[in-house]
Amino acid sequence: MKNYSRNNHSGKKDNKKHFSNKYSKNENLFRENKKSKYDSLKNKGLNQSNSEGKDIKSKSLNRRNSLNKTIQEVSSKALINSHDFLNKKNFDDWIWGKHSVFEALINERAINRIWCTSEIFSSEKFYILLKNIKSNGVLIEEVSWNRISQLTFGASHQGIALQLAHSRTISLEKLINVSKIKSTNPIILALDGITDPHNLGAIIRSAEAFDCKGLIIPQRRSAGLTGTVAKVAAGALEHLPISRVVNLNRALESLKNNGFLVIGLSGDAKLSISKFCEKTPLVVVVGAEDKGISLTTQKKCDFLLKIPLKGKTSSLNASVAAAISIFHLTSKRI
Repeated sequence: MKNYSRNNHSGKKDNKKHFSNKYSKNENLFRENKKSKYDSLKNKGLNQSNSEGKDIKSKSLNRRNSLNKTIQEVSSKALINSHDFLNKKNFDDWIWGKHSVFEALINERAINRIWCTSEIFSSEKFYILLKNIKSNGVLIEEVSWNRISQLTFGASHQGIALQLAHSRTISLEKLINVSKIKSTNPIILALDGITDPHNLGAIIRSAEAFDCKGLIIPQRRSAGLTGTVAKVAAGALEHLPISRVVNLNRALESLKNNGFLVIGLSGDAKLSISKFCEKTPLVVVVGAEDKGISLTTQKKCDFLLKIPLKGKTSSLNASVAAAISIFHLTSKRI
């Protein structure tokens, strides 16, 4: 009995030990399988990640190449357009550089506008010329070197540039005398804030066609007598005397002192132009379509007249309004 128990207990120990060894082997095998699967998944993930990374990098490179190509194409087109702009559109009537500008000034070329640095303006040989030209209605602006470089697209300007005019202007005094010689009751047109060259050209064409005796434009807030203006005017610029004044309101006062009646066109006026019958020398003031005549200029007017409109359109283009008003006023003098 005693021996049996010892043997039985020993058998249990052996079974337990065998089971423990078997469990350890199974556990090790499980861990190895688990690690093998993990390594397999890890490698698969790394391969997929590397593949996706390569795809992203490739797509990014393609996008970058496409963007660089687009930039090159746009830059090339911009350069071509810039050359076209320089060669064909903008600089037919421009002169820059000290020597070239000086020759244009002493030969009394018709000039629309001058840009110069303070060094040029203070130069003794330029100062007298510029002072005389400014008194004749030419707009002279003292600007920085960089500003002239922008205007001339980086040309060697030496601090001065000018834009030629397509017609000479005359003094206000001469315009008054010429107009009175040609007619006992002349009509002169004065423009306030007409900055669009197409509008100015169309107004010049209508004014000359309806026998207006002259035109007054201010130095500032006005389009100059450029090539575009000359083209739109279709030859009328050569036959209409024009005075470019420093201050429009002072010019109107001078005209009043010389017997002219000043009338302004305004959509808010109470008196219709069709009912205006004064037979006297007239100055007709036309303002821009959006702003009209300035308040200070309206105060200089003896009468404010309106063009009666019957449709739903609330206003007229400045050149159309000028043509209608001149036609109305001149037709009553025949």
